Amino acid sequence: MLNKLSWTHELPAGAKPTRELLKYMPQLSLTERDRRWEKVRKKMVFAQIDALIVMTNDMFWDMGTVNLRYLTQIGSKIGAHAAFFLDRDPIVWNALLHMNRPTSAYFSVQEWVSDVRPNFGPAAVAEALREAGLSRARIGLVGFGSHIITTPTFLHGHILAYQKELPDAQFLEANGLLEEARLIKSDEELSMLAKAGQIARKTVDTIIEFSRPGVTEAELYAEIVRTQIANGCEPQVFHLMASGPVEHPPTEIWHLLHGSDQPAIPSMRPLQQGDIVLNEFHTQYGGYLAATEFTTYVGKQAPKQLLDIHKVCVECLHASAEALVPGNTVGEAWEAVRKPALKAELDFVELGFHGHGLASPEFPCVVYNPGYGQPSMNGAKTKNLILEEGMVLGNNIDLFNPAWKPDVGCVFGDMMVVRKGGAQKLVNVPLELPQNG
Repeated sequence: MLNKLSWTHELPAGAKPTRELLKYMPQLSLTERDRRWEKVRKKMVFAQIDALIVMTNDMFWDMGTVNLRYLTQIGSKIGAHAAFFLDRDPIVWNALLHMNRPTSAYFSVQEWVSDVRPNFGPAAVAEALREAGLSRARIGLVGFGSHIITTPTFLHGHILAYQKELPDAQFLEANGLLEEARLIKSDEELSMLAKAGQIARKTVDTIIEFSRPGVTEAELYAEIVRTQIANGCEPQVFHLMASGPVEHPPTEIWHLLHGSDQPAIPSMRPLQQGDIVLNEFHTQYGGYLAATEFTTYVGKQAPKQLLDIHKVCVECLHASAEALVPGNTVGEAWEAVRKPALKAELDFVELGFHGHGLASPEFPCVVYNPGYGQPSMNGAKTKNLILEEGMVLGNNIDLFNPAWKPDVGCVFGDMMVVRKGGAQKLVNVPLELPQNG
């Protein structure tokens, strides 16, 4: 659909958006599209929902776009609305009018949706629903939610506008419907995650190479992001990084148990001999996020206590690979993952795993001890959930020894596919603590 809304000049006869860019962008097949649409429509029928209105936002590193992306392969940071129907193809309203001249770029980078219009807000969506005979329908509202963002995210003004435009419709919150649909990954999704994992390993290599004396946090951060984009990833700044001296006065507290988010990092502080660098990051390929956690020591000989902590991190990783298999419960898996740390009498900031795919954390999620923190992250409601083939889980292994230092530890983790006989690692992080003197 070519947008001819505000200009008078004619486009060339028969002109169509270029398809050349499809060769250079990660693509999911029409078969994968049809599988998803059939699955979601079946869930809609059982929930007695006649249509979905999907609204996106930039919540939590742009994860507020994931449900629209799951249905359409369109996940614009500018924001969008979409109508998803039981009996016809969806419509997407994306971006400002001038971003759609002479046509939407999304006609050239995906093949799933053929009706993309400028985003004129809820009034335009409501008009399309009325034209489809859905003015009195049961309509599911889809925004974003996760185990961290536990309140589904909608703009209040959008909700009021839809209620005004469709006063006879019945609106229901339907985030859970999409979250459940995304739980088990297809072979095509696993291929995307595997590619993201391969680039995550390249990113780890970059962290090792540039974590050396004299390199600033900002320079290291820039090299990390460059590696990801130059290898085909989308710009993604989920890098929870921290650096600082392992040895420092006990009355001076450093944040070296886990990374920090922006704008706390990166700084212009140069790395120094005796520093530690921690990073939890996402690598985004075709929308799919690879989970990685990694620690590097800046120096020729890390303290024995730090090496001991890292050794237990590796043991927890091995235990995770053995425990994340079909048929185990979430509770059985987390107990197995934590056993090496308990034996070594180490404490943790996070120790467990959570779902990974288009968003993070996806279901299930358990990184805290029972009774600690919010129930959505301590396993209170998921202990007896049985793991299934095709779930993808990121490790969170963040250990420290409070008898040594209460503010210095290691972060470590890979991303794993639940498989019979042992989980499949998609990043393959190095198992030795790098020491760059």
